[in-house]
Amino acid sequence: MNSTNLQLKITLSLAAFSVVAPIGAKPKTTKKPNVILIFSDQHKADVFGYQGHPDVKTPNLDAMAKAGVVFNRAYCQNAISAPSRMSMFTGLYPRTIGAMDNAPLTTNIVKNAVSLQAALQANGYDTYAFGKRHLDSGADKGWTIEKSHLAKESLSENYVSWIEAQGLADEFGEDWAAEFGKYPDGNSKAGTKFPTAKMGTRTTRLQENMTMEAYSTELTLDVIRNHKKSDTPFFCFTSFYRPHQPYNPLPKYLSMYDITKWGKGTLQNDGLEMPESMHQPADELPPMLSALRKSKSGIWCLGLAAEDEQLYRNYIGSYYALVTEIDARVGDIFAELEKTGMAENTIVIYSSDHGDFVGGHGMIEKAAMGHNVYEETLQVPMMFFWKGKFPAGYENNDLVGLIDLYPTIMELTGSKKPQTNYNLQGISLAKTVTAKKQINRNYMVSENYSQATVITKDYKLGIMLDPTAAAANRDYREFGNMLFERKSDKHEVKNRINSTALQPVIKKLTSYYAEFEKQISDEGKAEMVKKHDASTKKRN
Repeated sequence: MNSTNLQLKITLSLAAFSVVAPIGAKPKTTKKPNVILIFSDQHKADVFGYQGHPDVKTPNLDAMAKAGVVFNRAYCQNAISAPSRMSMFTGLYPRTIGAMDNAPLTTNIVKNAVSLQAALQANGYDTYAFGKRHLDSGADKGWTIEKSHLAKESLSENYVSWIEAQGLADEFGEDWAAEFGKYPDGNSKAGTKFPTAKMGTRTTRLQENMTMEAYSTELTLDVIRNHKKSDTPFFCFTSFYRPHQPYNPLPKYLSMYDITKWGKGTLQNDGLEMPESMHQPADELPPMLSALRKSKSGIWCLGLAAEDEQLYRNYIGSYYALVTEIDARVGDIFAELEKTGMAENTIVIYSSDHGDFVGGHGMIEKAAMGHNVYEETLQVPMMFFWKGKFPAGYENNDLVGLIDLYPTIMELTGSKKPQTNYNLQGISLAKTVTAKKQINRNYMVSENYSQATVITKDYKLGIMLDPTAAAANRDYREFGNMLFERKSDKHEVKNRINSTALQPVIKKLTSYYAEFEKQISDEGKAEMVKKHDASTKKRN
């Protein structure tokens, strides 16, 4: 890509670095390793070539996996964007900070939280965020420079205003409207009406160097170039909006996939392989998902897709094409690190906030709320690379989560943890990525208002919750709990909750959740519920 096309060069002047972290002045330090956290939105954990996927092409991410460390059992703490990201950047579970859905978060604990970037800034780091952040309050403090895809996150400089300056507001507006039916906020054409697209899928008219992924990448490349001779280490959150909907692939990448038919897969020079659980009966799914499966109206017209499976193939092929575009941008970042000689002192991490159904269970996107159990949405990719430092090709199958990234990055960079009146709730994976240390974790928990899921090595228990008045329309307890056995039911289509033989397993996993509730504070969730209840009473 051409940096002059984007006209977004970052000048590393004293003024540019005058931002002071809220937890203290930035000390002088010896050079610590740089960290680039490459973070896509809604990337299903097995949609990689190195995972043996029959279709998707990801040569650069495959190379990263081969040369680095891969965690095969990594999970988000809530399969919705904002709670997942807020948890990751604060190092606290969603229930503790109160982030259970995408509603704006104003709890006391998150206001006073010390974010990962603020903690690194206090340890001498320059901190950057390029692309969608989806953070609130204390979780979004501590950036030296930030430029978002979204106008509401970066009012002065953002992708939406920039793309208008390139004369391409209509092209991007049409992409955005595929899901929302109008142009995005942030430029003079905001709110312009334009038709939606079935399954939120429409091929983009933008050129490759004009996409949101190009925007985040070029800004990241500039940081690498400008820090080549700097004694100040940097942390860069390179955030890609894709493969999140609306699904707007570039023709270049969509043409790599035969979406005209089902077949043995792209890697066999055939049509897309049909997701194995795509035809699962809708009534077997939680109520909200079942209703979506039957709908023949609106954007997510899965009822129509069941009658015309070309709609499924359009969506799935577009999703793969967006992943392949991201892979190309990851390749650009690695190439620049090598070109500048920065690879030896830069840790690169790749992950995502949650997954996408990609046709599994006949579903599309993540279908937020009403469920929080399926592997397609809870499991996330997690890879670490540091040239010459981490064991190449090491795959770990222990249970880990996004909540572990904060303490892991702090330890890998030799940074001091911030002084707070709370402890980080994740664990450091530093000794695992450097020395293959085993992680002795019996279970992980992921939860939203509707459902909490306990994940173990062999089983998964989804517990339907009383969502309280804060989310009364998400009460699906009548549907009942869900139990899946990993070894015999990889695609999670057989709910074993009524199995007599597995009642001891259910009892054990239920006790794990009780232990989790006892150990992990829900003060933020309680505060949000109280505020919502008070607001409801006031309106009535």
